[in-house]
Amino acid sequence: MAIEKIGVVGCGLMGSGIAQTAAQAGLQVTVREVSKELLDKGFASIDKSLARLVQRGTLNAVERDAARNRLRGTTRIEELADRDMVIEAITEQIEAKKELFRSLDAVCPPRTIYASNTSSLSITEMAVATRRPERLVGLHFFNPVPIMKLVEVIRTIATDRNVYEEVTAFAARLGKTAVRTSDRAGFIVNRLLVPYLLDAVRALEEGVASVPDIDQAMKLGCGHPMGPLTLLDFVGLDTTYYIANIMFDEFKERRFAPPPLLKRMVMAGWNGRKSGRGFYEYSDPENPKPMSLA
Repeated sequence: MAIEKIGVVGCGLMGSGIAQTAAQAGLQVTVREVSKELLDKGFASIDKSLARLVQRGTLNAVERDAARNRLRGTTRIEELADRDMVIEAITEQIEAKKELFRSLDAVCPPRTIYASNTSSLSITEMAVATRRPERLVGLHFFNPVPIMKLVEVIRTIATDRNVYEEVTAFAARLGKTAVRTSDRAGFIVNRLLVPYLLDAVRALEEGVASVPDIDQAMKLGCGHPMGPLTLLDFVGLDTTYYIANIMFDEFKERRFAPPPLLKRMVMAGWNGRKSGRGFYEYSDPENPKPMSLA
């Protein structure tokens, strides 16, 4: 089955990026949100992103307009009934995702493939909540979706092999590099990245080095584009804390356990760039000031 018409549920940071990328690849895209206000906000983000690509010369005006014309929004889940594939990009809460897929079961034909953009939750648990567990896969994009080349394609023990191949080919059509993985918490990237980030917090907590020295060491010593504490601020401390807890619940290994400092920063609302304070203070975003534990 050729995947030509897709639905995206959720028009936030990830959903809008997925929708834009699919439209740029020539697919017809219907985006569903719970309110017109959220749809308008998401589509405004898409318009800004497309405009930036034109300014950079990555896209021309004709291509921008063509991509935009392939996108439409709705607040009605019933308008996803004709989609070849529906990708969910809603809140990272397992019960909300399971409820969404049950709702999709009521409107989508048996041929429709389901995909979840979750970064950490169990694909299997979502799949068994539907009437088509063999047609649900994980499709984990990275932020910002229009720029980041990687997609993790996650197969459960119930996933049909042909469906898995179709979705992997779909990722390639979007211009992404697909890596295949199985349904284990964190998949590939977060399974390796999260312990590294947590160890950076432990190093700070235990007095190994300061915030800027930890970041500089990994940038200049390992060639990373940004240090781990800067990356934590960019991703969101609350997001990392949430993912780490999911992974610790599955593996029960210390390397996935959130350090006390991270927990207390999240409790205090110091979630990084989005809150104005994390391992750095962002009153002047161009010149963030590192925190001190002294």
